[in-house]
Amino acid sequence: MPTDLSPTARALRTMELLRNRPGVTAGELAEHLHVTERAARRYVGILREAGIPVESTRGPYGGYRLGRGARLPPVAFTEPEALGLVMAVLDGQPAATDAGDVVGAALGKVIRALPESVGRQAAALREHASAAPDRSSARPDPAITSALVAAGADRRRVVVAYRSESGREWEAEVDPWAVVVRHGRWYLLCHSHHARAVRTYRVDRVREVRRTTRAFEPPDGLDPVAALEENLGTGWEFATRVVFDAPQEEVAPWIRPPMGRLEPRGGAPGEGCVLVGSTSNPSMYAQEWLPTIPFPFRVEGGPELRAAVATLVSRLTASLEPR
Repeated sequence: MPTDLSPTARALRTMELLRNRPGVTAGELAEHLHVTERAARRYVGILREAGIPVESTRGPYGGYRLGRGARLPPVAFTEPEALGLVMAVLDGQPAATDAGDVVGAALGKVIRALPESVGRQAAALREHASAAPDRSSARPDPAITSALVAAGADRRRVVVAYRSESGREWEAEVDPWAVVVRHGRWYLLCHSHHARAVRTYRVDRVREVRRTTRAFEPPDGLDPVAALEENLGTGWEFATRVVFDAPQEEVAPWIRPPMGRLEPRGGAPGEGCVLVGSTSNPSMYAQEWLPTIPFPFRVEGGPELRAAVATLVSRLTASLEPR
């Protein structure tokens, strides 16, 4: 490091070291800054005076680290990083082109904080790029999402008010294990105390979150993504059961996790397989999911799914009849 840097430059370098190496000691700071330990502590003091929270721990394993505070410390982006950030935001949130959108307002603050040469490119990209929204994605309320994430981090049980795709509304007291983003949709993986089972709820369909005083402990070794995939097709209003006259290993690549669990039929290989699950929208299940599977199948249950398939068959049959 050059020895002729100003105190301000050394203070900024100190903050960079604290960000990249949490727990760095005064001696290590002094070594990287080419100053004495006393001077290194002085630069830490300058950061604190500027409102940047710097925590310190004494002892043989102690050191300095940046704490959590109300102010975002200065962040430096390269041009590719800044443009990549803007592209990622617009790709995931097309409405961010509008400064009135909450994400758009945050993106505007980031762009205004960038150096002029980089900020000009990022602002131009935001102004002139057009993004088509993903029809399958859904944007949850940031406040509700934040409340669920905070409750999960604090391990506090919550009561959620939920509205399913069919319009049915209910409340459930749950342990919010994790919030998982999957293919543009946000899910709450939780344990429902009413159902006494694992449930997966779309966060964009959660209407209200009320935190309770009761604590919970998530399962040991929980893999939120794997658990979500396993439970996406369970716990909904209408049961489903579909039998395939094809080997399980051939059918499996065509089955999406929300459709349910694929099992051997009769316990013997070669006897086909059965898909057991549930859905809140039998019409979608019948019209969008089942027709894409290129194997013979029979819908054994439930009655709602059978009725939806019958309606689809009748409509397609009618389309072939001459006028």
